Amino acid sequence: MPDVVEQAEFDGPDVPGPESFDTAEAAVARLIALYDGAAAFLRDRFLEAMATGQPQRRYRAFYPEIRLVTTSFAKVDSRLSYGHVSEPGTYVATITRPALFRHYLTQQIGLLLENHGGAVQIGPSATPMPVHFAVANFADITVPQEGAADFTLRDVFDVPDLTTTNDDIVNGTFAPGPDGAQPLAPFTAQRVDYSLARLAHYTATDPEHFQNHVLFTNYQFYVSEFEAYARARLADPDSGYTSFVSTGNVEITDPAAPLPPTTKMPQMPTYHLKRPGGSGITLVNIGVGPSNAKTATDHIAVLRPHAWVMVGHCAGLRNSQSLGDFVLAHAYLREDGVLDDDLPVWVPIPALAEVQIALEQAVATETELQGYDLKRLMRTGTVATLGNRNWELRDHSGPVQRLSQSRAIALDMESGTIAANGFRFRVPYGTLLCVSDKPLHGELKLPGMASDFYKTQVSRHLRIGIRAMESLREMPLERLHSRKLRSFEETAFL
Repeated sequence: MPDVVEQAEFDGPDVPGPESFDTAEAAVARLIALYDGAAAFLRDRFLEAMATGQPQRRYRAFYPEIRLVTTSFAKVDSRLSYGHVSEPGTYVATITRPALFRHYLTQQIGLLLENHGGAVQIGPSATPMPVHFAVANFADITVPQEGAADFTLRDVFDVPDLTTTNDDIVNGTFAPGPDGAQPLAPFTAQRVDYSLARLAHYTATDPEHFQNHVLFTNYQFYVSEFEAYARARLADPDSGYTSFVSTGNVEITDPAAPLPPTTKMPQMPTYHLKRPGGSGITLVNIGVGPSNAKTATDHIAVLRPHAWVMVGHCAGLRNSQSLGDFVLAHAYLREDGVLDDDLPVWVPIPALAEVQIALEQAVATETELQGYDLKRLMRTGTVATLGNRNWELRDHSGPVQRLSQSRAIALDMESGTIAANGFRFRVPYGTLLCVSDKPLHGELKLPGMASDFYKTQVSRHLRIGIRAMESLREMPLERLHSRKLRSFEETAFL
């Protein structure tokens, strides 16, 4: 086995060749060393090129990879939905930002070693690291747009490559290369890097702050309530929460500390109530529409959260509903249109028992209603997600007939998208909505109509979502990550 990777066509860092590791901690340490060395090399060469002009050579560094080779058909615990491969073969994953994903990688590699024995190989991959992603970790460095530098960037460095930046693995369309290696993780390194960069852009907070339990909302009202809740938790030394992060990466640990006003609000303002190990709660205000919902979940998925739940407003479709009632989705009518190419509408999106129970119990606790009495203000049923916010202005016969045939009890523009992307990305999902209008019954969302409802219900609705997440946090991961989310041929990593 060679000690150094051959690099005849370009200049690159000297890196050790593949090496076997039988402990997860040692494997992750080598991943970090390989990645940091490659990123630092590209950063230094990039700064030199910007200062002195076009070099007379190309520079290239590679992502590190994890490689598992197994020859056994031995069946592992059939209750496990992850942490193992199903048949002999070679399984590979390219890795980026291993320090950011240290806990995740240690856990996933540890499960591989526990379930298959032997060792994993850690070494440089054959996938070049784009200079854009290599310098993204350094806040004081930006890559100029094409044509802005004194030379053509792609003549010297590798740039993002769409052939390795896609969702082929999670969409089930991945085709092995000539070596026959199968994917070990749901995303390639470039796909992860792409989303990490997008997250910082859309949310105005760094990926390091994201927690494992994510709440999505479509109204700014919930943000103020979340901040108030966060300050109350920080004031309680027994809560386990350590800090609160607002847009612009402003982090406070003192519950009375002021937050500076936001001069430029990002497209999807995001806030993080942090706990050790990422076990806190992140709130994302995705705004209105399925496109935003897809964008947010496309990128947050690479962080491999343990659950995400939509807590937003909806239109009630039944005369028996009242403004302020809750809707617990157990099915989705998907007419959002944004995921049809990745997940056809004929694919069912099952309700996940663990999330459903956590949400229903949270409603019962907050409202102090149990059993049959809970039906006074909460219904379970189908939620319809449409891409047209002004569907009421069109001929009602078609939409209303479909809504009735589907037994839909509520309508919004985000929940079906978030649930469908949770299914697609194997992230446990759920939906608890609050009725803010009833357009089919003459109660439109107009100024002033729902002001009392907003004041009384937003705080309770948010507390229900938080309580459900705190309940899911206490659940073992092997129970939360349901086998219903796994297909015939799955990656070993969550």
